[in-house]
Amino acid sequence: MSPMSTTLRRTGTLAALTTAGVLAAAGAAFAHVTVHPESYAKGATDGVLSFRVPNEEDTASTTKVQVFLPTDHPVLGVLVTPQAGWTAKVTTIKLKKPVKTDDGTISDAVSEITWTGGRIRHGEFQDFDVAFGQLPDDTDQLTFKTLQTYSDGKVARWIEEAKKGGDEPESPAPVLALTAKGAAEESSDGAAGSDAASSSSSSSSSSSASSEGEESTASDKSSDSTARALGTAGLVVGVLGLIAAGFAVVRGRGARS
Repeated sequence: MSPMSTTLRRTGTLAALTTAGVLAAAGAAFAHVTVHPESYAKGATDGVLSFRVPNEEDTASTTKVQVFLPTDHPVLGVLVTPQAGWTAKVTTIKLKKPVKTDDGTISDAVSEITWTGGRIRHGEFQDFDVAFGQLPDDTDQLTFKTLQTYSDGKVARWIEEAKKGGDEPESPAPVLALTAKGAAEESSDGAAGSDAASSSSSSSSSSSASSEGEESTASDKSSDSTARALGTAGLVVGVLGLIAAGFAVVRGRGARS
């Protein structure tokens, strides 16, 4: 085999491997179970959390999803939205420390929601919506550890918690950030602030829905930006491979001359 052919083969192999690495990283970035919106105001009331579950297996479908709600900072008034093809089982527990609210003292809270009966196939995702009456106001974030079971028996455990200043874990749990009430009230449209306090129940409901839409849009834009960046990286790798190949051809012709 001529030196030029060897160089071309090595260049092509390097470009292919690098591109494959970029695409693999892109797939891993979007394979996690996530919660939407990504943040709410502390003590927010009458909202909806959507748990997005993608299927990352090529030969198996997702057949069971278990979401564990924190009980040290409980989410109150949880209701599950009916999902076509899926059956939801809600588990409640007695709280070690009852929570006092405007409507009285709450001593029970949902600790787990399990969805079964449906299928999420390769290349698909499913949103599982959960309504809540009130979020806690004594913590900065809520972690929802999740188990995802596949038709072949494999279980993906999305339970790892990220450490401050550290890299994202391999199997991160969905995390909902809880922002300060004051910061939410200072937003331009005031939608997030209405989650924490509102003098009218109808205006509170409308503002909450507006906040959810804006946060979801922001999350989608972030995902689009990440995808575009990864796509650009892949194109750059391909162009560099072509340049290297062209350089090798020129060198080969020069050597023969």
